[in-house]
Amino acid sequence: MAVKKLGAQSVVFQNPPVIAAASSVAGPKEGQGPFGPDFDLVLGDTLNGQKSWEKAETQMLLESVKICLKKAGIKSESVDFLLAGDLLNQITCANFVARDTSIPFFGLYGACSTYCEGMALGAMMVDGGFAEKVAVCSSSHHNTAERQYRYPTEFGAQRCPTAQWTVTGAGAVLLSAKGSGPRITHATVGRVVDMGLKDVNDMGSAMAPAAADTIKRHFSDTGRRVSDYDAILTGDLGFVGKAICEETLRRDGLDLGGRYDDCGVILFRKNQDVHAGGSGCACAALIFAARLMRFLKEGKYRKALLVATGALHSPTSCQQGEAISCVAHAVSIECEGGGS
Repeated sequence: MAVKKLGAQSVVFQNPPVIAAASSVAGPKEGQGPFGPDFDLVLGDTLNGQKSWEKAETQMLLESVKICLKKAGIKSESVDFLLAGDLLNQITCANFVARDTSIPFFGLYGACSTYCEGMALGAMMVDGGFAEKVAVCSSSHHNTAERQYRYPTEFGAQRCPTAQWTVTGAGAVLLSAKGSGPRITHATVGRVVDMGLKDVNDMGSAMAPAAADTIKRHFSDTGRRVSDYDAILTGDLGFVGKAICEETLRRDGLDLGGRYDDCGVILFRKNQDVHAGGSGCACAALIFAARLMRFLKEGKYRKALLVATGALHSPTSCQQGEAISCVAHAVSIECEGGGS
């Protein structure tokens, strides 16, 4: 049996799964951003016709799965496994979507890194021959996350400059053993990094070291160079975390140059008042479907590295004085004939 493990934290897929389809469902504020026309669905309001924001988020996540499967031309009965997660306690949105689709379910929690965590695990399932088709999805909602982690939106608390705007949205991808299109060729599994930071209003500073650690490990494990990629995107570091990540990598001799950006930086326009940028599980999911997947399919990109980042704290851990532990997971996505 050939060894698929590379170095300390990475894997290479001998039968790289095809990304058969990807979908994006965005909130109204996200729809006003630069990628609004590229989203599959933009909500008219944050309640999405539901009685609560939590129900609205569940409906968004369900819609993202339905759209993804429709794009792929299959029904839920043809999907072997569903890997899903969100930011709410006990990942209730993902649980309810699994209930409504009846797809065999693995619930995941990697905070805002869940999207890439699911893609990596789903790719392992397909490459290992355990599944033909795996659906992966994640979601976040500004109002559900704010009242769980910080203050209810009705409270009207003033946000500090380092605070990020939790993205309202959901995204899904379908990984398949057969077909043509962009493929997941490598995955780098992140380590949990804790720098002792405790400010829940500055997620970027807390997550940046984990992102830098995973990016360094990816290049070390795979032997690849920055120039091998057309784009390197972190999930939701925002302006503060992106700058820290870049500086950390430069000090370690790794310059990402003009190939690097952050989903939380590019998702909104500068005049949308999101302070330090976007955050949330949907941040990487929306940019992947609306930008990366489109550019890969159009041939503008041949290879891209998506590094979703997550802060693994909870309201209870923060109230008890614990620091914010973080993780980042990376997946390498390549067009057909993208090279080694």
